[in-house]
Order: sequence, then C-alpha cells, then structure tokens
Amino acid sequence: MISRIPIIPTLIVLAAAITMIRLGFWQLDRADEKAEMLARYDAAVETGVQVPFPVTGDGKDVWFRQSAIDCAEVSGIETVAGTAANGQKGWTQRATCTLGEGGVLVDLGFSREIEPPVWEGGTVTGIIAPGPRLVADPPQADLRPLARPDPSELPNNHLAYAGQWFLFALTALLIYGFALRSRFRKKR
Repeated sequence: MISRIPIIPTLIVLAAAITMIRLGFWQLDRADEKAEMLARYDAAVETGVQVPFPVTGDGKDVWFRQSAIDCAEVSGIETVAGTAANGQKGWTQRATCTLGEGGVLVDLGFSREIEPPVWEGGTVTGIIAPGPRLVADPPQADLRPLARPDPSELPNNHLAYAGQWFLFALTALLIYGFALRSRFRKKR
C-alpha cells in the first residue's frame, strides 16, 4: 500500500514556511532602510544648521539636529535616569514646556541629586533626541551637561529578525518532515 502525503496539513505548513521566508526577506530590506536612516542621523549630527523643533508627531526626520525653543510655561519637571557628558550615571532633569496645544520635553541637564531644580523657562538650544525631546546644550538651571544624543545607540536588529524568520521556516519544515516520516513508518 502506498502512503499518501496529507494535502491540507502540507499546504498549511508550506504556506506558513513561505510566509516566514518572505518576512525574513522583508526584514533584510528593513535592515538596509534602517542603515540608511542611521547614516542620515550621523550626517545630521555634523551639520550646524538649526531646524524648528517638531511640536507634533515623532519628528524622526529631524532627530539629532540642532534646534531651539522658547519655553514660556513650564508645566512640570521630572527626574529620569541619565548620563552626564563625562559618562557619570545619575539623573536627567526633564521639563515639560507648554507650546501651543501640546507639551515639549526638554532635558535640562544632569544632576547627582534626584530633586528637580527650580527652572522658570526661557529659550533653550540643544539637540533633538528621539521622543522627540530637546537635550539642552548648554544645560539649564545650573545643571551639568548631559551626554549628547548618539545615533549609534539606536538598534538595527533587522538582520537578527531576518535570521529568526528563516530559522522558524526551517524549523517548521523539519518538524513537519519528521512528522511525515513517523507517520509513514507507522503505516508499514
């Protein structure tokens, strides 16, 4: 008697494997796009051209560029973990400035003290970091300089994700192959 390969399960496994392989190639394309974006960010660090701060949206097109805002009203200051320009660990003092309809985050500077400083606002220059937020340069409120935002700290995990998708597809095919082999052995 000839053993037959089950049609429906085979089609499902093949469709899943093909989908995983396509997702792997998609991640490879994303890796190239991310590399180009990181190269643009590296170039932006070198330019001295000041751009308007993105009050709405994620502002990805202007990350790592210089900007300035006029913080007329401070709605609050919070303390978050941070790193000083010299690499020391401590606290970033982050203010929320009210501009128009929303708030803009401004990293005022570095402190070893957790208590927020008194800061009434004013004009702040600095570098646009992911968030978006403005990392003050020079620091405000008698704080110390923060580590400059660095594009190399943004992950480019797409190559690893591609490898995972290819491995998932291979695993699915191997497991299904072992299941078929076991099924055929039982029918003998």
